[in-house]
Amino acid sequence: MIKKVLYITGTRADYGLMHETLKLLNNNKKIQLDIVATGMHLMDEFGYSIDEIKRDNFKLHIVEQTFLKDDEKSMAGFIGNLITDLTNLFIELKPDIILLLGDRGEMLAGAVVASYLQIPIAHVHGGDVSSTVDDSTRHAITKLANIHFPATKKSASRIKQMGENPDNIFVVGAPGLDSIISVKDNIDEEYLKNKYNIQKDFVLILQHPVSLEINDSTFQISQTLEAVTSTDYQVIVVYPNADAGGRAMINKINEYDVDTYKNIPHDDFIGLLGLANILIGNSSSGIIESSSFKLPVINVGTRQQGREKAENVIDVDYNYNEILDAINYINSDEYLEKIKDCVNPYGDGKASARICKILNDIKINKELLNKEFFEIV
Repeated sequence: MIKKVLYITGTRADYGLMHETLKLLNNNKKIQLDIVATGMHLMDEFGYSIDEIKRDNFKLHIVEQTFLKDDEKSMAGFIGNLITDLTNLFIELKPDIILLLGDRGEMLAGAVVASYLQIPIAHVHGGDVSSTVDDSTRHAITKLANIHFPATKKSASRIKQMGENPDNIFVVGAPGLDSIISVKDNIDEEYLKNKYNIQKDFVLILQHPVSLEINDSTFQISQTLEAVTSTDYQVIVVYPNADAGGRAMINKINEYDVDTYKNIPHDDFIGLLGLANILIGNSSSGIIESSSFKLPVINVGTRQQGREKAENVIDVDYNYNEILDAINYINSDEYLEKIKDCVNPYGDGKASARICKILNDIKINKELLNKEFFEIV
């Protein structure tokens, strides 16, 4: 019997992280994969990344919901509208399992709908710790979920402490590392340098608004940009996400003489991580993927507070001097010695195969209609 798995994606980030997993699921003869795309994917000002998904030829369903304004009301309204649309879509498609990643509002909407429609939920990256509303959203999804795919043993332990059934918790690693294995040793340096006009040593900036600090968004990004543009590095900036405060940050970024990109295809981004001299900002890629390259990372502010980090990550405040000091520190003998044997705490790059096998093998007993849905057969 074919098992229907439906994945919800709302940003270029989550889609890139799950890309290898989605390809494996799509190629599995016992699984039918459907993808629901919404939100930031449909916004031209953030790169209209729906085109990337279309090129992959997955079975795709588009839900036309976006962030209308640059404020909290639009974020809340987006989630509310999405719940209505997903309810109708889930009833139509009748999926067996909803697959979700992380802590985004799109994922929370999917979890709420699936719970009320009594559709099992598989959640990737539950049990992680970060800051602000993202943390609460992730934990809420965990409590609604039935199958848990934490990236680390520490995250699995937190899920158990939340009262979830240990038999339904599977430590798989971070799926975002899986594509690094294939890309890392085959980076086309000349192609990337030509495409992104890289002339010298460069800093990659990826900094998002923080949901509880949106009034400070322009100040926060300006501190980063002031520090970096005072150095001799070339500066490549990827636009922030579409959360409240993101558009204000983009307006500030455009005041600086830096190379800007609305969106960078996932494989290109992984390649740039391999070539960059420093990654600066508050993206999870600085926490999870970066240490596979032993890439120096300056993690700015509170967004990733509490995350497990490798030795390559330096935490700083939204402060010009702290950021500049960190840039200077990464060239020191002390720091270079520290990251020489840097080990990624998020796994071995084989998470996708583990997730695919578990979803393939797991038996769903819908008659129970509770947390004891599953057994491995």
